[in-house]
Amino acid sequence: MDILLGLLAILVVLGIAFLMSNDRKNINYLGIGIMLVAQVITTWFMFETEIGSWIINRISDGFNKLIEFGMAGINFVVGGFVIEEGGSIFFFNVLLLIVFFSTILAVLTHLKILPVIIKYLGGLLSKITGLPKVESFNAVNSIFFGQSEALIAIKSQFHHLNSNRLYIVSASAMGSVSASIVGAYIQMLPAQYVLVALPLNMFSSLIVASIIAPVKVKKEEDRVDVANVSTSKSVFEAMGTGALDGGKIALIVAAMLIAFIASLELVNWIIQAIFAGVTIQQILGYILAPLGILMGISPGEVIQAGGIMGTKIVTNEFVAMLELEPLVNTLSEKTVGIVAVFLTSFANFSSIGIIAGTVQGIDSEKAVSVSKFGMKLLIGATLGSILSATMAGLFL
Repeated sequence: MDILLGLLAILVVLGIAFLMSNDRKNINYLGIGIMLVAQVITTWFMFETEIGSWIINRISDGFNKLIEFGMAGINFVVGGFVIEEGGSIFFFNVLLLIVFFSTILAVLTHLKILPVIIKYLGGLLSKITGLPKVESFNAVNSIFFGQSEALIAIKSQFHHLNSNRLYIVSASAMGSVSASIVGAYIQMLPAQYVLVALPLNMFSSLIVASIIAPVKVKKEEDRVDVANVSTSKSVFEAMGTGALDGGKIALIVAAMLIAFIASLELVNWIIQAIFAGVTIQQILGYILAPLGILMGISPGEVIQAGGIMGTKIVTNEFVAMLELEPLVNTLSEKTVGIVAVFLTSFANFSSIGIIAGTVQGIDSEKAVSVSKFGMKLLIGATLGSILSATMAGLFL
């Protein structure tokens, strides 16, 4: 029954995307089918095979080791703070890790290690699915870099992008997460679900976006350039730039958390003044409950899980993860896995502004198009998150 419900959820996601499509005649059904099969194989391999479990554990161990190195730097700077036994300070223990991870990514980018890997993985993805190279490169790039950085990496190709192509690259940016933030995520949620979400989201974003905004590109226009992805002149400059960028991200996330969590409390106070005992999370839980059941969440947990997923859409993934974290040991493993995968993306209202602002800085004319399809972008990215979470649920 769970498998049938999961397959129905996938059909619902694809059906909604089809209804939203602006060019149904040119949908690349073969490429979409290939990516769906790739998702099934990836999820099965990572969850059901010993080799897949070993790979996840080794990657998780690698992240944990990097977290140890990052904490050494954090403790040197803020080690004088006295924290009660069993307690922690979220900004120090989680957000400041972004500084170290951002530094590593900046160095790997400067050394041309990441750009080359991303270019060839994107080229392979393009050959297998038939999608254009820029869109494929951007999808892989979005696994490693944040929304703004991923779009800036293809700024030299922006003049080639029509409205549909712009939608696809924007959807990939919104439907993914930055590797610099993954270290912070796995401080709150089980690492295996966060890690499996990375490739699943890459495929999900492309699947949904390719249905909503199909593209056909002339061969002479189908190229990607990664020659100028880093402006740093040395490794030390790259380290400095990465550290500063990471610091900005940490402060931005902290500021957004303060604003969103405080606003959430305010909204709940107003709602409870009118309807005693009711919260915005409960309301969102009831709204998303039917979809949550299709995704594989048990009826007894679907209201609570739906509320967390809804919180992510109206605020951001960090706020939702903070709500899920204390429930990891009380909810079923399947519910935790489905919700964790759903949360591991940038699909929320604030991301519309981030992407529109980034595109505005690259090409003001293209920014007009992004503003026009902003809500469509959020709906598409959310459908992608649902697709990824449902795929994970099929194997939990």
